[in-house]
Amino acid sequence: MGLRFTKMQGLGNDYIYINCFETKVKNPARLAQKLSSRHFGIGSDGLILICPSQRAHARMEMYNADGSRAEMCGNGLRCVAKYLYDHGLVQDQEIRIETDKGIKHAHLHVEGKKVKTVTVDMGLPLFAPKEIPFLGEESPTCLEIEGQKWEVFCLSLGNPHCVIFVEDLETAPVDTLGPKMERHPFFPQRTNVEFVTVVSQAEIRLRVWERGSGETLACGTGACAAWVAAHKLGQVGEKGQVHLLGGTLEISWQPGESVWMTGPAVEVFFGELSDEVEL
Repeated sequence: MGLRFTKMQGLGNDYIYINCFETKVKNPARLAQKLSSRHFGIGSDGLILICPSQRAHARMEMYNADGSRAEMCGNGLRCVAKYLYDHGLVQDQEIRIETDKGIKHAHLHVEGKKVKTVTVDMGLPLFAPKEIPFLGEESPTCLEIEGQKWEVFCLSLGNPHCVIFVEDLETAPVDTLGPKMERHPFFPQRTNVEFVTVVSQAEIRLRVWERGSGETLACGTGACAAWVAAHKLGQVGEKGQVHLLGGTLEISWQPGESVWMTGPAVEVFFGELSDEVEL
């Protein structure tokens, strides 16, 4: 019998999920690389293992498409929460998920015995450079790449983020600046890069270059980071909508408190890997 998996997505941010209550994965980093290939594997932004936990309902272990380990993922959290409920691993609609950045609390919105949307407590944003980690000054600050200076806002939402405000999101240099900023020497653990256009006090638009995966259709922690940065700069209020390429997330934040994120989670298909796939 081959390895069983489930494909899920949150606003098009798609991952392969493996139920590690039932099976063990020997080399998840290599498996993430193999299966994330959209031509030779299943195709995804990465791999997420749903594991037992002694501290919560489950533990989430995440790997990017390049095999690198990630601390957490907002869209992934919602999908893990849906999987746990829809597949009968939990019966509560208030659940706890352990991540590499602590335990996250999720509230499930259920329709017809299936989870449709999930509200997640994403935790406190961190701004101190050593907590991101970031080797520059506290934001907003400037970073130089190939002789050009960019004003950035750096923070952590469990993983590092670098937010850049642009006037035209369609022409933003996501594919060129994104990978260079991701690997800027001031980010010792690399970083996610958010390109943001403010629409109003209650709306922003966002494109994301994800660390280890490239541009993705959505990023939950990136949406939270972008909203927090915009709020800190006085450009948005305490709650509103973040429009990404894959859809919209509802974000709310008051300084000194946790960021809250609400969005959908969808199970696309499940299957079993063929024995012909070399793992």
